[in-house]
Amino acid sequence: MSDLEYSVKDGVATILLNRPERKNAFTLEMIDEWARVLREAEADDDVRVVVLTGAGDAFCSGVDLGKFKGEKRGPLAEKEYLSRRIHQVAYAMQALSKPAIAAVRGVAVGAGMDMSLMCDIRLAGRSARFSEGYIRVGLVPGDGGCYYLPRIVGVANALRLLWTGDFVGADEALRIGLVSEVHEDDAVLDAAYELARAIAARAPLAVQVIKRSVYQGLDQDLRTALDMISSHMAVITSTEDSAEAFAAFTEKRDPVFRRR
Repeated sequence: MSDLEYSVKDGVATILLNRPERKNAFTLEMIDEWARVLREAEADDDVRVVVLTGAGDAFCSGVDLGKFKGEKRGPLAEKEYLSRRIHQVAYAMQALSKPAIAAVRGVAVGAGMDMSLMCDIRLAGRSARFSEGYIRVGLVPGDGGCYYLPRIVGVANALRLLWTGDFVGADEALRIGLVSEVHEDDAVLDAAYELARAIAARAPLAVQVIKRSVYQGLDQDLRTALDMISSHMAVITSTEDSAEAFAAFTEKRDPVFRRR
């Protein structure tokens, strides 16, 4: 069995972190494979949604420190190590035009929490516990926590979590908007797949353009955002996807979108 498993079924790709004995702490080899399968999912027209989850009783406890114990790097080497190796997943996730859903059970700590933040939607099991634990060992978040977290939960909530390193349980995560839903542990992955299949059944080009427009709009003024969306709308309305979605709606049937 691989430490990271990738599979595709019914338009949904699954990335399974598969080191349950180490709480799915990741290695450099896993990072390389993780980024590779994200690029594969982006290029595969049969993939419409990506689901990320962890095996066993944890989501991801971050980097496996045991694999890097004793490594000494200077400041420049440390920066290049993060940029060229660890940050591969963040860059691949940013380039992913398809929705990504994280199904979180157990701990999501440090870079493990950051990996969940890279997804568009997070669903939590009752056992889910999130922590930006870097501050506890005198570090700054190394995998995007300072970027993603305030955009998801707001600046004040983000700073509280980043400055304290406190653990947040499923109910508190739901209250502050860190996760969208809470389910029993044995049901959270099924809930993620149900949501993924519902999204996968929608017009795929429109789904991708909506994702792009939302994230681009976070850094735009209203006039620029509306100008951009008018261009997107003009293109989308000319596609076969749009015509089929409209025909299916008026004919009260399920749409059938052509594979590309």
